[in-house]
Amino acid sequence: MKTLHVDLASRSYPIYIGTDLLEQKALFEPHLKSSTTVFIVSNTTVAPLYAKTLMSTLSQLGKTVRLLELPDGESYKDWQHLQLIFDELLAHGADRQSMIVALGGGVVGDMAGFGAASFMRGIRFIQVPTTLLAQVDSSVGGKTGINHPLGKNMIGAFHQPVAVIADLNTLRTLPARELSAGLAEVIKHGAIADADFLNWIEANTSALLACDTDAMAHAVLRSCEIKSAVVSADEREGGIRATLNFGHTFGHAIESGLGYGEWLHGEAVGCGMVMAADLSARLGHIGQADAQRLKQMIKAMHLPIVPPKLGTERFMELMQVDKKTEAGQIRYITLGSIGAARIQQVPDATVIETLVATGAA
Repeated sequence: MKTLHVDLASRSYPIYIGTDLLEQKALFEPHLKSSTTVFIVSNTTVAPLYAKTLMSTLSQLGKTVRLLELPDGESYKDWQHLQLIFDELLAHGADRQSMIVALGGGVVGDMAGFGAASFMRGIRFIQVPTTLLAQVDSSVGGKTGINHPLGKNMIGAFHQPVAVIADLNTLRTLPARELSAGLAEVIKHGAIADADFLNWIEANTSALLACDTDAMAHAVLRSCEIKSAVVSADEREGGIRATLNFGHTFGHAIESGLGYGEWLHGEAVGCGMVMAADLSARLGHIGQADAQRLKQMIKAMHLPIVPPKLGTERFMELMQVDKKTEAGQIRYITLGSIGAARIQQVPDATVIETLVATGAA
C-alpha cells in the first residue's frame, strides 16, 4: 500500500492506494473518530459488488451502518437525487458526528460529498472510489456538486474528505468503456504536468487497457501525486488548479450538448483534449506532431477523437457556461509544451477554427 498526503493545513488528509483495502479496519478506524453512525452512499451497480464487504468492515468497528443506493449514471446527478441523501440522513437521525462514506465512481463521490458539505452545514466524509476515473481524479481535491441543465458541475461546494481509500481490486470489475474513460484523466495528468509520465503511459498502453495491477498502481499513484500537489498549492482554483481542467471546457460542452450520460465524462474529456491540443498547436505553443501524438494516444485508449456535430454557435454557447469564465471571457487550458499547461484567453476566431478542424461544426 502507498500513502500520499494532500497538504491543506487543518483540512489535510491521506490517500491510501493498494489492494484489499476495503477489508482493512485499521485504515478506516482513525477517521471515524466519534461517529456512531456511518451512511454509505453508493449506487445500484457498485453496491451489489462491494457494499457488503465495506459494511462488514465498518460494523466490526462498532458502528451502525446504513446503505443508500442511488441510480447509476450521470443523468441522475441532480437536485432530485441529491435530496435522497438528505432524506436518508434525516430519516435515521444523523447528526454532526455522523459520517458519510462515498462508495462508487465520480457521480457518487460528487453527490455524497455535496451532501456532506450541505447537511447541517458540513459533516465529515470518506471517499472510497471504485472507478479508475474517480481514483485518479474526482475523489481527490474536495470538489463536490451536481449538474444543472444549463451547465455541468455548476452547483456545488469545496468540501475535502477526511481520507481517500482507493482499493485497486475494484478496478477488476470495471467495464472496458469505464476503464478507458478513466485512462483519459491519466493521460491528462501526464500532458499537463509530467512528460516522462506521458511517455510511460504511451509505452504501457496495452498493460493499462488490460487493467494490469502493477500498471494500474503506478497510474493511480502518479496521477494522485500530481493532483494532490496542485490541490495543495491552490485548493479553490484561484490559479494553477484550473490547469487540471485541460480538455474539460470542450468536454463539458459535449456532455451538456448531448445530454448528461450520453458520453461518459472521461470520453468527453478525452475528445476535449484532442480539441485543446489542436487549439494549442494553432496558437503556436506545441507542434502539430505533439497534437497528433496526443490524439493517437487517446485513440489507442479506445476513446472518441471526433466531437459530436453540435455546430460552432452551440459549442461556443455551451462553453460560455464554464467555471473558468471571468467577466464573460472564457479562459482556456492549453499546452505550453508537453508536460506544461497554461491558462489563457483565446480569440473566438481561433477557437472556431479548432471546432471546424476537429469536426464539431
